[in-house]
Amino acid sequence: MQKVLSGIKVLEQGTFITGPAAGMFLADLGAEVVKIEQPGAGDPFRAFRGGLYSPHFQTYNRNKRSVTLNPKLPEDAAVFDELVKDADVYIQNFRPGAAERLGAGESRLRALNPRLVYCAISGFGQTGPAAGRPAYDTVAQAASAFLKLLVNPANPRVVGPALADAMTGFYAAYGVLGALVERGRTGRGRAVEVSMLEAMCHFNLDAFTHYFSESEVMGPFSRPSVSQSYVLECADGLWIALHMSSPEKFWQGLANAIERPRLFADPRFATREARIAHQEDLIALLGDVFRQQTRATWCARLEAEDVPHAPMYDTREAMEDPQARHLQLQVSAPHPEGGEWHTIRSPVSFDGERSLEVTAPPMLGADNAAIVDPIRQRLGQPPNAAR
Repeated sequence: MQKVLSGIKVLEQGTFITGPAAGMFLADLGAEVVKIEQPGAGDPFRAFRGGLYSPHFQTYNRNKRSVTLNPKLPEDAAVFDELVKDADVYIQNFRPGAAERLGAGESRLRALNPRLVYCAISGFGQTGPAAGRPAYDTVAQAASAFLKLLVNPANPRVVGPALADAMTGFYAAYGVLGALVERGRTGRGRAVEVSMLEAMCHFNLDAFTHYFSESEVMGPFSRPSVSQSYVLECADGLWIALHMSSPEKFWQGLANAIERPRLFADPRFATREARIAHQEDLIALLGDVFRQQTRATWCARLEAEDVPHAPMYDTREAMEDPQARHLQLQVSAPHPEGGEWHTIRSPVSFDGERSLEVTAPPMLGADNAAIVDPIRQRLGQPPNAAR
């Protein structure tokens, strides 16, 4: 399968999630992504749970190559410059000012290579009163008002995955793709900047639109109430999710599935507006009903009535679902230390072809001999292995 970004060379000097995620999204589309890491330790996410190949590191570093360079050493800085001259994209997620101190600032790199698309990812932006503050996933979720939509006031605690980190990487890759398309017309690269704050405010667009339009500040139950979303426990202790929205046929199908065909003759549930106003009553009613049968029974009944639903899977169950198996979501590659390495494939298909080929995340410096040593030879330096 010919990858759509085949021939595009990306240098990623990223750590933790935002920069590596941006690189991975481009690598999934076929770009050659070379991850530049510090000798010895590499990306700090490598050792998050011991060793240099943690599950956290594996998540965002597939389909890449790894080289080790210390930009503070003149000989390594010279190798870095040679890599930049031949690259299409450079990605970093340092704090503002750090790239310049490492000799990797935008103006210097684009002077070396005017065609370079330079992507700088930050927490709060490159300038402004908060530019220098440290930012991690929860910080960005909170600052963008997104976290307020996730936290249950009755049990206040942070929940869920590192959504802000991953989404910022996605927006960075999106910006890079736009700059590459423009470069195809103009021949010149661009400086692409994205911050976690900006990414999450945009991702939280629905809440801001309600505020701008109606002066409504949404809470954690605002959208689930309007969309009429439910999670219900079944007799076997497993859970099911419903997203009913507004079509009346879905509600009548639900009434049929639970064998209460006249349920929505009740004024509390007769219209969309009434169901929103009395959602707590409906949750209590449905809760009692769904606890009387197993999840498999309810899934069969709801599917027969064309009601929007899904089992609320855990990660193990999700991969066992027949549809997930049909879509070949789980893919594998040889593990660099032996055996098989498993991941979830890119969700994007082109011309009906799924992206089933993947390479495991690289060991630290795995590609020094193939990438760095030839450059050192041209520059008259000893090979990386001798350093």
